[in-house]
Amino acid sequence: MFRHRIGKRSLETSIALASFLSCVAGMVNVVGFLAIQKLTTNVTGHFAFFIEEFDQLKFWEGLIYIYYILFFLLGAFISNTIIEVVYRKAKRYAFSVPILLEIALLIYAGLFLQPSIHSNPDIIAFILLFTMGLQNALVTKISAAVIRTTHLTGLFTDLGIELSQLFFYNSPEQKKQLTDSIKLRFTIIFFFFIGGVIAGIFYNTFVLKTLLLAAAILFVGLLWKNIKLLFYDYRTIKK
Repeated sequence: MFRHRIGKRSLETSIALASFLSCVAGMVNVVGFLAIQKLTTNVTGHFAFFIEEFDQLKFWEGLIYIYYILFFLLGAFISNTIIEVVYRKAKRYAFSVPILLEIALLIYAGLFLQPSIHSNPDIIAFILLFTMGLQNALVTKISAAVIRTTHLTGLFTDLGIELSQLFFYNSPEQKKQLTDSIKLRFTIIFFFFIGGVIAGIFYNTFVLKTLLLAAAILFVGLLWKNIKLLFYDYRTIKK
């Protein structure tokens, strides 16, 4: 799934990619909010909170929101830097390395940061925002900006535009392109929602360890091509 060339992906592969990553984003979104009451998948709200503190002349209190934004930015920066460096040496693994880093960070947060919920919640926000910046940059790069998985505002805007275009674009080629894009966007929304529901259910028992499940989903996505090949081989042998 993470080994195709940039932008060169079938609809099936794009839907699989969107399913895994949007599910993880939905899980991180809910776990972050339930654990520390912070937005951990996007930075739009943090800008609003910063301006609110700034208007009230609470400059030091507002500075934390700048840190949140910078950690998301740093994640995106590191992700693309890794991709560019590895792509020049081993194209096959360029997109796998940021995913492995994301898996490692989610495992670390799930296993070791539970005491920080009360003692140092900002460190949890920093790590989760970093991972989501990492993921958002990766999926933007690998899909040539077709797929976004960490926030839904722009997604609903694009979906509204494309649903409207169905009434005006009549050629078979245009219709197919639009319906494929709409399917992809509905997939992202659906799995973001499913990820959130799953996280909400598991959080009551496992708290931050719910992030281990998100890491496991990413790991399955990393091995998805091999899993599919094993499944096809099994079906062939059975026949």
